[in-house]
Amino acid sequence: MAVRRTRRRDESSTRVRVTRVERGDLWVRVSTIGTTGDRPFVLVPGIGVSSDYFERLAPDLNSFGPVHALDLPGFAGVTHPRRALDIRQFADLVGAVIDDLGLHDPIVVGHSMGTQIVVDLAARRPELSTLVLIGPVVNPAERRVTVAARRFLQAAWHEPGRVKVLALRAYLVCGVHWFSQVLPKMMTYPIEQQLPKVRAHTLVIRGEHDAVAPRGWVEQIGRLLPSSRLWEMPGAAHSVMHAHAEEVARLCVEHAEQPPRPGEGDELRHYADAGDGSERHEFDFTLHDAAAAAAATVREGVAIARGDDAAVGRAKSDHAEAMLAAHERAERRRDEDGDDDAGDRDSGDAVEHEEARAGDDRDADRSARDDRTAAS
Repeated sequence: MAVRRTRRRDESSTRVRVTRVERGDLWVRVSTIGTTGDRPFVLVPGIGVSSDYFERLAPDLNSFGPVHALDLPGFAGVTHPRRALDIRQFADLVGAVIDDLGLHDPIVVGHSMGTQIVVDLAARRPELSTLVLIGPVVNPAERRVTVAARRFLQAAWHEPGRVKVLALRAYLVCGVHWFSQVLPKMMTYPIEQQLPKVRAHTLVIRGEHDAVAPRGWVEQIGRLLPSSRLWEMPGAAHSVMHAHAEEVARLCVEHAEQPPRPGEGDELRHYADAGDGSERHEFDFTLHDAAAAAAATVREGVAIARGDDAAVGRAKSDHAEAMLAAHERAERRRDEDGDDDAGDRDSGDAVEHEEARAGDDRDADRSARDDRTAAS
């Protein structure tokens, strides 16, 4: 079981800076939060979706170092290339981001198809020492589109509502045509052949209800990787890093601080004190918060369409501020409810104590009367 730690966010954890890294006619949008810390993170999302999938994980990781979340070509409003990129080409672009930003040994995190991208990169870059694979794909025993679609729908049933909204919005922006062009590249990429080449210490995380990355496949990944540790998050599905952001961030930081022991990847460990995966009590929105978040989302879409990176950054920052305010309000309410419960328990204990003392006094009186009767 992971040890809980107090979160300490960089003061700039809601201020998003948006930049571009270009290679020829290809470019990657980089959304960065934080300026200080031990080591940087690079977050790579899956097929069709945007860096918004990491909206809850990134601020928690920022307690350890700056976070750079990527939007790849063809996704999240980044220009569609003339032809579909394969996994190696996506990986080269992630490498270009690391090089151009001057990141020294970043912790590289991939989700879904992003796990293929970071594995391909790490297999060719032995200087990368720390990798995180969340919901790794594709299970070689199920490399058919129809099976993958069914597994995705099974996992989606257990996803929080916010993740479903993010996915739907991202897929609409991506478009069916581009998605269908990239999908075969993902389905045919032989990640199992690249895993033994990865020298980095690798953390692998799956959700309990993740049919896309089933337990047997994750255990196989642990056997293929030279240095690994495996975790399963109860109550989570494929997008485990959203509803369980704090737990996933904690595992990532602990993994970076303490490499796996030899043979540790032979066991899939279960995170015993995780939440239930529901986000109903994670946010307490006021009308102002909700309106601010919605307006920021609209402004971000307009800014992306205009190609105005500075405006994209401002809109993302405003959205993050609204979400943080709602989250902190919910945390304060939970703390207050906890204090009330503790007060009720203390009052109940006091009543029980008084009743017990009164009972002891009555027993003592009866005993004294009995003694007097016996003496007479």
